[in-house]
Amino acid sequence: MSQAPTNQFDREVARLIAESCQHPPGSFRRNSGLTKLIQAIVQSGKLWHTYDNFYEDALQQTWLYLCRNLCEANTGKQYEPEKSRVITWLNSYLKYRLLSFRQEIKQKADLMVQGLGKLECRPLLPDTENKGVCHLPPEVWEERIGYIVVEIDRSRKKATLLGFSPIAKNGQLLLNQLQPLTDLLQHLESLKQP
Repeated sequence: MSQAPTNQFDREVARLIAESCQHPPGSFRRNSGLTKLIQAIVQSGKLWHTYDNFYEDALQQTWLYLCRNLCEANTGKQYEPEKSRVITWLNSYLKYRLLSFRQEIKQKADLMVQGLGKLECRPLLPDTENKGVCHLPPEVWEERIGYIVVEIDRSRKKATLLGFSPIAKNGQLLLNQLQPLTDLLQHLESLKQP
C-alpha cells in the first residue's frame, strides 16, 4: 500500500531513492545517489527551516540520519515510503533533533544565582541569520532574573560575552540594546534590595 508520488518532485525523489538503494552501502553509486537526493530536497525548498541557533547542527545530523537509514535501519528507524513522504520523514527528524538540542542547551543555559533566581545564558552562533536578534524559546520568557548573550565561534573554539538584558521583550533580545556586563552586577545588587 505504497503512497503513489503525487507530483514531479515526489516522482523524482522516489526515483532517486530507488536508484540509490539498489547499490551497496558505502559504494560510490549509493553515495552519489544520496548526494543527488539531498540536492533535490534542498533545491525544492520543502525542508522545514527555522532561524534557531542550532538549525545547521540539527540539519547536518538529519542528513546523516537520511544516509544511514534511508535504505536500511542502521542508527534509527528505516524510511517507509508507504507511511510518509521522505520530506515528512526528514522534517519530523529535523524537528526532533532541534528539540533535543534545545533541551540539552536548556539544561546548561540556566545559571542559578543563589537567593535571586535563574540567569539565562543564551548562545548565539555568528554564522546564523540572526539579523541582530537573539530569539528565545517560550520556556525562558518568564521566571528569569536576566539574560546574557554569548556569541559562539566554533571554528576558533571561542566564546564572547556580548552583553546582558534584565528583560526579554516579545521573546527576543535585540543585540544592539544589550547592556554591558558591568550593568549585570548592578542589576543583581538591585535584586538583593528589599
